Amino acid sequence: MGSTLQILPEQASSVAGQVDALYFFLIGISAFFSLLIAGLVIFFAVKYRRRSESEPAPEPATGGTALEIVWSVIPLGITMVIFFWGASIFFTINRPPDDATEIHVVAKQWMWKLQHLEGQREINELHIPLGRAVRLKMTSEDVIHSFYVPAFRTKQDVLPGRYTQTWFKPIKAGKYHLFCAEYCGTNHSGMIGWIHVMDPTEYQAWLSGGAGEGTLASRGDKLFQDLACTNCHKNDGSGRGHSLEGLFGKTIEIEGGQKITVDDDYLRESILSPQAKIVAGYQPIMPTFQGLVTEDQLLQLIEYIKSTGKKGEKPAAKPAGRKEAR
Repeated sequence: MGSTLQILPEQASSVAGQVDALYFFLIGISAFFSLLIAGLVIFFAVKYRRRSESEPAPEPATGGTALEIVWSVIPLGITMVIFFWGASIFFTINRPPDDATEIHVVAKQWMWKLQHLEGQREINELHIPLGRAVRLKMTSEDVIHSFYVPAFRTKQDVLPGRYTQTWFKPIKAGKYHLFCAEYCGTNHSGMIGWIHVMDPTEYQAWLSGGAGEGTLASRGDKLFQDLACTNCHKNDGSGRGHSLEGLFGKTIEIEGGQKITVDDDYLRESILSPQAKIVAGYQPIMPTFQGLVTEDQLLQLIEYIKSTGKKGEKPAAKPAGRKEAR
């Protein structure tokens, strides 16, 4: 009896209050106009009812330009408020801070696999620090899933074959539910987990407690060597493939004259479908690694490539002659 009625989950992220404010504004506007319209319908039905059969029908009204302007301008103003307010929250939710901590998420029927850059791996649980922005880079191994944390007001589809992202900044320490909000098969209801928001010192202690396999980038380095990628992709540019050192974030030209930026999606496509976009001046001879590397290994390879140089460095000189595409 002593517990209070909680209509919504607690607000545990920096944007939760903004989302709830807009939600309650929409509820308030809907309730106000619903009551207003219902009240006016009843009022006019009673006031202007026909009291007897002999009473003549009223003359039809004409004009009313001022009334028409009022009932057009007011809804337009309310709509614009909702639009700009919602757009502001949308851009906030979809633009993670530059200093956000990056964590990788791979969805799979019916579990969440999460990898920290420092090497920690988790299943259906995610430990994050209090007061620090966290960016999730997500993909799926099979079908469409949706990463949903009600307390953070965060919900983002996780798609096979591409990367999506979401971010949040927890403002309360605690343990919060994680759900899949997209029907993904017979055990969809069991695809749940927990988000553990910890004090930063406790988080650092947890983080340093078990990454025995090395960081995500170091595991990608080892995989890069095991797959013999170094035979073609040499840092000095002498290989048959493009040098990957410092490549991430740069603009390159592909066959046909189109220029694209090297990002996560491009690297993923280059590994799985190397013939899709051929770098200008290189031959399309790189084999596909589709089916040879898992989603987790793709993340490791991409993080390794990203770690080989800083964005903005000058590209390595390309050797004379026509070389490999990737």
